[in-house]
Amino acid sequence: MRKRLCLGMFQFSDLSIPVVQAPMAGGINLPKLVAGVSNAGGLGSFGFAYSSPEKIQADLQATKALIKQVPSSRIQANFFVFQESFLPSASECESALRDLNDILSPLGIFAELPKQPFIPNLDAMLEPIWIERPEVLSFHFGLPSSAVVDKAHSLGIAVGVTATSLAEALDIQKRGADFIVVQGIEAGGHRGTFQMDPHFPPDQKKTLKDLMADLKDHIHLPMIAAGGIMHGHDVYQAMQWGAVAAQMGTAFLVAHESGASSAHRRVILEHRDKKAVFTKAFSGRWAQGIQNQFIEQMQGKAVLPFPIQNTMTGAMRRWATENDQSDYQSLWVGQAFAKSRAMPVSELMTLLHQEYEDALQAFNQKGS
Repeated sequence: MRKRLCLGMFQFSDLSIPVVQAPMAGGINLPKLVAGVSNAGGLGSFGFAYSSPEKIQADLQATKALIKQVPSSRIQANFFVFQESFLPSASECESALRDLNDILSPLGIFAELPKQPFIPNLDAMLEPIWIERPEVLSFHFGLPSSAVVDKAHSLGIAVGVTATSLAEALDIQKRGADFIVVQGIEAGGHRGTFQMDPHFPPDQKKTLKDLMADLKDHIHLPMIAAGGIMHGHDVYQAMQWGAVAAQMGTAFLVAHESGASSAHRRVILEHRDKKAVFTKAFSGRWAQGIQNQFIEQMQGKAVLPFPIQNTMTGAMRRWATENDQSDYQSLWVGQAFAKSRAMPVSELMTLLHQEYEDALQAFNQKGS
């Protein structure tokens, strides 16, 4: 079945190179990074999960000013679909606080239980989207409401959602989204799981290639492959699996325009032998990053649900960033982070494009 393209002014066929720079929340997607990707012919993205409406609008406006293509600026805005969170029992909270503060107190940091509301107001966060109208709006951790999808479509904004299973992809398709981000186990950061219990450990045997194969005969929407894609030939391989584009996050972490901390960059580039592991220690939800001292210290410790745990570790992560300390930061990366290359984003996009074209040419020559 022929895959339909996104509604509105954005279509993946408009990209000069089928690369989507992954939305990464937490300040990594700076306007100059997003604009650099879009100026080079890819789709630049923001992860706005924790941003205020004012910050969202400012970042979108700043990026538009940096993008040279007219009239299409090609910007993706991504949000988490937070589930309502509740504090567990008093004894569970006490245990989690004690475990966390046993680790933090020697650093001079003290964690506290957050107060409600535990989750941001998505409707308020979307208000600047309806004003600035980025070409693409996407969601992680769940489905947006039908009303949100309809509003986006009425404004010519394409909608995408992350899937980590066939069941999730089918739900996304039924909701009326325009594309699906297929997140393989190789991907860094938080798993986008929403069908099964997100606290259940992810199936680490199901690769991106396996997941694409699961979806290929059941999904008619364009699929964006995400997970372990670092070089241009990886992008080409993803297209062979049925994707219309490849989403790359880790590959952009050490780009010169990235907002990643100096400690995060240093570990990626200087400790390529380290392991990428799944942990709930930082946020209360499974996410993949480089193993460090905090992850090791939290083994077997009590962890509160997402995003409560994430809020509780916020002071520690800020302290670690300010003190250039990698052992107490969430160093999110995908499994192939050792292939990272530090350079300006324009040079990285040019290199990715050349590698992709080389892979395509090699395939054509082999077939001729």
